[in-house]
Parts: sequence; structure tokens; C-alpha cells
Amino acid sequence: MPMNRRHFLSSSGALALSPLLPAFSARAQAPLLTVSSRVIEVGGKAAKVFGINGPNGKPGIFAPAGTRFSGAVRNEIGAPLTLHWHGQVFAPAEQDRSRPGGGAIEPGASDQHDFLLTPGTHWMHSHQLNEQQLLAAPMIAREEDAGDVQDVVVMLHDFAFRTPEEILAELGGSSAHGGHGMQGGAPNRAPPAAGAHAHMGHGAAGHGPAGHGAAGHGAAGHGHMGHGGGRMMIHANDVRYDAYLANDRTLDDPEIVRVAPGQRVRLRLINGATATVFFIDTGALKAECIAVDGSPCQPVEVKQAPLAQGQRMDLLVTIPREGGAFPILAQVEADRRRTGIVLASEGARVTKLGGTASAQAPHSTLDLDLSLRALRPLPARNPDRAYMLMLGEEAGYRWTINGRIHGEHQPLEAKKGERVALTFMNPTSMMHPMHLHGHHFQVVGSRRGAFAGPLRDTVIVPPHTPVTVIFDADKAGSWYLHCHHLYHMATGMMTELKVD
Repeated sequence: MPMNRRHFLSSSGALALSPLLPAFSARAQAPLLTVSSRVIEVGGKAAKVFGINGPNGKPGIFAPAGTRFSGAVRNEIGAPLTLHWHGQVFAPAEQDRSRPGGGAIEPGASDQHDFLLTPGTHWMHSHQLNEQQLLAAPMIAREEDAGDVQDVVVMLHDFAFRTPEEILAELGGSSAHGGHGMQGGAPNRAPPAAGAHAHMGHGAAGHGPAGHGAAGHGAAGHGHMGHGGGRMMIHANDVRYDAYLANDRTLDDPEIVRVAPGQRVRLRLINGATATVFFIDTGALKAECIAVDGSPCQPVEVKQAPLAQGQRMDLLVTIPREGGAFPILAQVEADRRRTGIVLASEGARVTKLGGTASAQAPHSTLDLDLSLRALRPLPARNPDRAYMLMLGEEAGYRWTINGRIHGEHQPLEAKKGERVALTFMNPTSMMHPMHLHGHHFQVVGSRRGAFAGPLRDTVIVPPHTPVTVIFDADKAGSWYLHCHHLYHMATGMMTELKVD
């Protein structure tokens, strides 16, 4: 349990939902979830952001496996709201607003829902630009076989005092989604940080914020030929952020979670950032990865592992019998900045941590997935359909799939029950975390050849590294497929899968 005023989810902080809870009237009871504005403190300044809370006032959902997500979701943000139930494969297409023609919940209105929660670590978030303003929360159904462990949920975010529309303008892009509802719905905010620098533009010079050099922010010093024959460097972090948060807090004032000596702790890490990959480091604690994106995998010891936007990772650690204080750190890809929480036993001395590491983190790769094996892999079967998806970047901060932005896209098609293979090709300068709505897929191929990797719903596609996934199209409907970098999605890198 956290020791301070900003209590977050843990095993005893679960939303009180009963297994197989029937639907109820929104008039008779409080909404199951309420989306509203709230104020947090970031770097000593007040920041008005969004939150998704249950009737107990705590963020999101933490419930036992077998629970139904049943009740009303109310919009109190003062702007139309489009929510996505990320990883919830039992959510019917018509109960997820983030679909073609899904519309939005109008201000003051509610949606009614009733579906079985998918076991594992999942989350909910806006499918609009206002996701940038922390419009996200955990959506977790604790596994029946989770055992005697303390659950600690960690939501990671990148944070800016600027509005998402201002960030998009700095990048030189514009929304490609028209009626899809990529509006921000921005709450009141502090003015932009002093000394803000403009974006350089998208092209051969790189597209990191000005002042970070032609290679872009965090460039690794290697690249490929860009548009017009110019050198385009591989890089990360094309958005300038004011802070990085773990459970709404920076390392200047981290959340401290009370743990017991000898206790096993399941860290449920969710990357709710919009444009940032984090490398997770458990420091002195040996960690085993036991699930990714809510899907169990054969335990693998990890030390420093990437967690891309939209991805989740469950790590099992054991607190030493002598107790102590143990930082759990999340460092920005290709950067020294970091955030995190601290696990601490009673009476342990907690040393103040700096928000900057001594060395830069690497770029994200597919190496973790190459080492992971799904505990319940898809049955062996030849694909009925296979698609090649070329990820692209064009001038004007325009990100494409097969040369088209969303709105110009040609949907992928499948029949219900078919096995589908997708191969992502990425000749661009950045990694793209590719996410498919409504399905879990298995990662089965890369430049190193075929392998039986983990089940996921969001996969890292590094520059110059083909990645193949397979899935069974087991439910009818139209499902988005997009990059989970918010500003890449907003400017075009999204298509859809139509299952008949």
C-alpha cells in the first residue's frame, strides 16, 4: 500500500465490482466510471488534467477475473469523448467508441456497457488528442492464478503544460482524421514553458525539436537515406516534454509503496505515454517478466526492458528478507531522463533520486520479444490471408501506412474465423508501436527469422526491422490498426481491419 496522500491502485485498492455483476440503471446508482478534470502538481506547478475514476474515487478498475464491466461511463470533461478499452478483447465493437463511425459521448452524457473483463493488465484511454492530458487509467482483471502476491500498478506518462494542439503545431503536422474526433478538449492549463523552441520541420534534417541537432533528439548516430537523398537519422522523442510521470508524480516526489520483507510483488506496468518509450529497470531486485500486454508468458529474467506506448509488462520481484527501499525506474528511450516509484519496507530509508540517469538509455528493439514465449500460444495453422504494411513518413509530419493516411486508407479485409498474418516494414526514422484493436496477436517473425514469440496487442516495429504477427479474426466488426505514438496516429498512421 502507498504510504502517502496520493494512493494509487494496489491489491487492496481495487474497485469493488462483483463477479458477473448485472447491468444497473445509471439513475439508480453512481456511474461505473466518471471522466472529469482534476488538478495535480508537476514540478511545483498546478496542472489541470483529466482522470477516469470509479465510484470509490480511485482511478480505473482493478477487479477479480470473471468480473463484468457493467454500468454507465459518464463524460464530465466539457467536450465530446471517445474512449478505447485497450486490450479488452471481449468488448463488442459497438461498445468501443474508438471505431469507424463510433462517434463520441457528448458532455454530460453517458454510455452503457456490459462485457466480461479480459483477464490481465489492460487499460482505458482517450482515442483523441486529449489522451496527452492523462486521460487514461488502468483496466485490470486480476488473474485467477495470480497467487499470493502484492499487486502494484504503475501508470507511466509523458507530460507537457502545452496543449496537444500546440504540440502538434510544433511538430508541423495537422490532424488527418476529420470526423474521427481527434479534438483535444483541453482543460485550463498553465502557459507554455518559457524558452519553448519550435519544431524544425519534417524531412532530411530530422524532426526532433530545434536545438537537438540534425539527427533529432536522442539520435543514435546512424541512419538511412531520407526524402530527396538526404541523410535521415534514426531517433526518438520528437516531442519536447516538461516532465515524465509515474502514477502522476516525478522522481522529485515519487510515490512510495509500502511492501513487506520477503513479500512477492507483481509490478503491473502500463505505458500510457503518448510519444515516449520507457526502459524499465528494477535495480537491485531480480525481476521476471511473466506477462506482456496482459497475456502470460513463460517467465524470463529481465534487467532493462523497453515498454513502448500502449504496451504493458508484468514483472515479478521479491523483497529481500532484510527489507529496504527499492526504486523501480522508467528511463526515456535514447535519453537520460527518468521517472519511477519506490518500493519500501517499514522504516527503510528512502534516498532522494534524481530525474536524470548517469547514462543514456538505448533505442528500443525487438530483443525482448525474441526472448519471450507465450504461455498459451496460438495453435499451429497456416494463414488464410497475409498483408504487407509499409510504414512511411513524408514531409509536413505526415505518417502513412502503404503510402496513405487515415481517410485515404484501403481497409484490410478478413472473414470471421480466418488466420491473418501482418508483416510491418519500417523504413522510417522512428520506431512505431503498432496496435490492433479488439484482438491479441502473436509475434512470430523478424529479421532473424521465424520464432514463437509472445501474445500482444501492441508490438515494437524498429526502423529497418520487419516484424510479422499472426492473429485469428474471431469477431466481426471494423477494428482500427494504428501506431500508438499519438501524434503519428493523429497525422495519418492508422488504417482499419474489416471482419465479415
